[in-house]
Amino acid sequence: MSAAQPPPRPEYHPGSAQPRLNRPVHERYPQIRATSGYGDPRIRNTGPGPGAGTEQEPERSSKLNARLALALTVVIGQLWALTVTVNEWMKGNTGTAWWGAGFLILSFLVVIGLWLLDPKDR
Repeated sequence: MSAAQPPPRPEYHPGSAQPRLNRPVHERYPQIRATSGYGDPRIRNTGPGPGAGTEQEPERSSKLNARLALALTVVIGQLWALTVTVNEWMKGNTGTAWWGAGFLILSFLVVIGLWLLDPKDR
C-alpha cells in the first residue's frame, strides 16, 4: 500500500508567463523566494535608499546640536564651579562657597529651562 505521490512541482520562474504558476494562493507572495529579489521584476525597492539614516529635518538637527552644545557647556561649568566651591569651603571661605552654590543652582535651572524649552523634541 503506497501513498499517492503528488505530481512534481513545475520549475519556478519569477513573474512567469505561465498562468498556472501565477495563480492566487494563500501565501502573500508565493513566487517570491528569499533569493529572488535581484531577479524579480515585481520588486522595485529592496530597502532604504540613498540618504537613509540621515536627518530629514536639518533645521531641527541644528537646533538640537546648539542646545546640546549649550547644555554641555553648562555642565562643564558646573563641574568647574563644584571644584572651586568645595576648595573654598575646605579653606573656610564660606561666603565664597555660598556664592558658588548659588551659581550651581542657577546653572542647574538653566539646564532645566533648556530641557523644558521644546517638549516635542524629547
